[in-house]
Amino acid sequence: MGLREFIIRRIINSFILIFGAITFNFFVFRLMPGDPASILISGNLAANQAELAATLRALWGLDQPLHIQFGVYVVNMFTFNFGNSFTEGFRPVIESISARLPNTLLLMGTAAILTIIIGVITGVAAAAKRGGKFDMGTVTTALAFYSIPTFWLGMVFILVFGFYLRLPNGQGIFPYSGTVSAPAPEDPLLYAMDVGHHLVLPSITLALVSYGGYMLVMRNNLIDVLTEDYIVTARAKGVDERTVLYKHAMRNAILPLVTMIAFTFGGLIGGATLTETVFNWYGLGSYIFACVMQQNYPVLQAIFYILALTTIIANFIADIMYGFLDPRVRYD
Repeated sequence: MGLREFIIRRIINSFILIFGAITFNFFVFRLMPGDPASILISGNLAANQAELAATLRALWGLDQPLHIQFGVYVVNMFTFNFGNSFTEGFRPVIESISARLPNTLLLMGTAAILTIIIGVITGVAAAAKRGGKFDMGTVTTALAFYSIPTFWLGMVFILVFGFYLRLPNGQGIFPYSGTVSAPAPEDPLLYAMDVGHHLVLPSITLALVSYGGYMLVMRNNLIDVLTEDYIVTARAKGVDERTVLYKHAMRNAILPLVTMIAFTFGGLIGGATLTETVFNWYGLGSYIFACVMQQNYPVLQAIFYILALTTIIANFIADIMYGFLDPRVRYD
């Protein structure tokens, strides 16, 4: 089977996965206890609450049989018609997502880049000094950060850099809440600097708890590659260790990271729910948390559908990239 047949098969498999994700996405939220209409009117003191709840269910189509709801939902997902939010004044879902998506991409993209850079660099350095104190120290540190709950590390950073360490004006070194100061600077440059200032703590929090996976995979792959015959041959020919490490070994050791990187960037849209909630970051992660509490089906279905779609596409791209990065790959 050649590359063309492989791509066709992967496209078919991807559509099957997308439909499976859509189906799971539909039922999982409807299995949650309670219903959105009752939650929305829970603070309403009107005497006709039952009638009001019935009206809302009819407006949202929740009074229809489940198979009819599912059919409408599938068509809407494939046409990217996500409907209106159950809250926020029935605002279109696409508008709510679009308002928060840039902030999530900024946070997750920055954290992903930091994660990959720190993980790959420390992994290469640890493999080059295998068995030494540096190797043991970096592995222990990576595992320690990897095991720390994200929300706990975020709260520690808030305490240290937001309260304990202060500037001469009495403010914390870094902002610990929000995406931009209030009121926001009008000058575009000052606005960008202010957003970057707010970005520091949440992005570093995500990077520190995530880089360990990249570090360990890179280290272990590189150690295996350094035992290959062509590496021994290169050393026997007198090639300096730096060239052996970075030009010969690292090129092959980094290949397994392609899938990890693809999944990392494929999952950017999903945001980091705990981190965005802890730092009150105006993104999709904190929005997901709020919508779960409100059982806001349309928003949750749209976000998780887009997340599944981007992840499947990223995995598809990673499979294709393997063939170009590694000539040994055969599409059988």
